[in-house]
Amino acid sequence: MRIRFTKMQGAGNDFVVLDETRGARALSPAQYRFLADRHFGVGADQILTVRPPPKDAAEGIDFQYVIHNADGGEVEQCGNGARCFMRFVREHGLTTKDAVRVQTLAGVIEPRLGADGRVTVDMGAPIFEPERVPFDTAGLSPTADGAWQTWHLALSTHAEDAIVPLAILSMGNPHAVQVVADTEAAAVAEQGPLIEHHPRFPQRVNAGFMQVVDRGHINLRVYERGAGETLACGTGACAAVVAGIRLGLLDARVDVQTHGGVLTIEWAGAGTPVLMTGPATTVFEGEIEVPDKP
Repeated sequence: MRIRFTKMQGAGNDFVVLDETRGARALSPAQYRFLADRHFGVGADQILTVRPPPKDAAEGIDFQYVIHNADGGEVEQCGNGARCFMRFVREHGLTTKDAVRVQTLAGVIEPRLGADGRVTVDMGAPIFEPERVPFDTAGLSPTADGAWQTWHLALSTHAEDAIVPLAILSMGNPHAVQVVADTEAAAVAEQGPLIEHHPRFPQRVNAGFMQVVDRGHINLRVYERGAGETLACGTGACAAVVAGIRLGLLDARVDVQTHGGVLTIEWAGAGTPVLMTGPATTVFEGEIEVPDKP
């Protein structure tokens, strides 16, 4: 099967984008893994697919946005990908609108293309109820921290059993955020996979490591579920800022420095949506022969 694709990146979080507005290809997990492979495929953190609205979509939905991680698994949301999605549908003539309503597994998002070429995405309101993240709290007691709470989880490391305080929430996908003194010295490679696969998270989780620089700036590294550490994570940036605000550490507008670039996150408080603004860039386009399904 020969597939045309577009390679894009948002703050270094890179994607293969597929246009399925004229018909779905029904790729297998193995084929998504092939596309994401950096040696044999195109190479990407996620595969993004543009489809027409599903038949049961609410009125006014322009597209469906489908996301597969590098491991081939489908996931609910990808913030940096949502910005690339908006640039893609405009640059490929699939819409003339500056803002579209897009159906995802996690609900409807609304990316908007700005005059400066950056894209702002209404990511919806964060979710805090543990059962909706989902996060298993059986036998645990949260610790009051600022105006919110953290949960202390034991992680089995090579050196010792570490007890890590985590702020737990969902941005349409699950996140566990910890505050660290220095992101560059943080044990991302060691703790990231242990948090991702911790049995308290039945659908696994994205592990965020946040350094508070001041009330309007943080440094962030994220070990993403199904992808490992990436140069940036849009939903991870949203989750970290929301956690920081609720813990009393941050103001309502925060610049998030990732290894791939800067994202601006705004959140006015409970019940309001999180707004994320950042870059989205087309890297190249091409065609690739994808192996038949196993």
